[in-house]
Amino acid sequence: MLETSARLLRLLSLLQAHREWSGADLAGRLGVTARTVRRDVERLRELGYPVNATPGTGGGYQLGAGAELPPLLLDDDEAVAVAVGLRTAAGQGIEGIGESSVCALAKLEQVLPSRLRRRVGALNAFTVPMLRGPQSSPVDPAVLTELANACRDSERLRFEYRDHAGSATRRTVEPYRLVCTEHRWYLVAWDVDREDWRTFRADRVTPRPPHGPRFTPRTPPAEDLAAYVSRGVSTGVYAREAVVRLLVPLERAAARISPSAGTLEAEGDGSCVLRAGAATLDVLVIHVMMMGFEFEVLEPAELRDTIRTARDRLSRALERPGPEEPGPEEPGPEEPGPEGEGEAVPAGVP
Repeated sequence: MLETSARLLRLLSLLQAHREWSGADLAGRLGVTARTVRRDVERLRELGYPVNATPGTGGGYQLGAGAELPPLLLDDDEAVAVAVGLRTAAGQGIEGIGESSVCALAKLEQVLPSRLRRRVGALNAFTVPMLRGPQSSPVDPAVLTELANACRDSERLRFEYRDHAGSATRRTVEPYRLVCTEHRWYLVAWDVDREDWRTFRADRVTPRPPHGPRFTPRTPPAEDLAAYVSRGVSTGVYAREAVVRLLVPLERAAARISPSAGTLEAEGDGSCVLRAGAATLDVLVIHVMMMGFEFEVLEPAELRDTIRTARDRLSRALERPGPEEPGPEEPGPEEPGPEGEGEAVPAGVP
């Protein structure tokens, strides 16, 4: 017979695995009497598990929904399936659940036995996802979970960071939060050596443990970290910045413009304001034009001159003679007309 604590865990696992159990079935599975099952159910209720009981011949026990999520008991196959699913969601940056997937994966991998870690690693190493579009910055989920753990534990993080040119630097930071977009992950952290907040692309981070020591988290650089990162990656890193009014509703613009391409602000029902950055004003003109919306320039004033220059250049290109257009085609051999016109058509020939 199982000891009481082990029996309670086994009972909880059975209740989570099946929608409803009769008292006799549970007693048979646990090797105890129906009276012991009733006592164990009461203990689970005292621990906060909402176990519902239905009296009568057709009644039984059922685990109900509680105010809080109780610990889940997973067998090996279930644990592997959940870990692989979370890794997939974390690695692909699925909108709305990516960051939660990383946090949940960090908790799960912390308690996975080594045999299950090997199974999860093998499944991910030898699985190639087929996605609807290219992933601009694939990032190892193992790196994400390491970053998430450091954020959770308020532990200093050491890593090698590659910039856009491929140059590597060593960084020591106090990690605060992970922020994800549809295709990219960013780490918001206090850079110890530079004594300032920095945003790092996770796909350019290579952790260099050991990490530590622990630290007291600082006040974050902004209440809305998603907007903070969006401003940083879409405007702050560029030499030139522009502000334009898009003559479309905010919802329509947001469906086409990602947070990494610019930040949007509502302005009435039929327009919104876009802030975007680029290396030069010429690139900014192309960037705004490619969005496909009518717009008005708010700042800087010289952006209007850049647009005029681009307009004149395009006009001159259209005025220059292009390749010669083909002339009228030479008339070919006369095709026979419909039956009954011109030459007679023998009967039976189409």
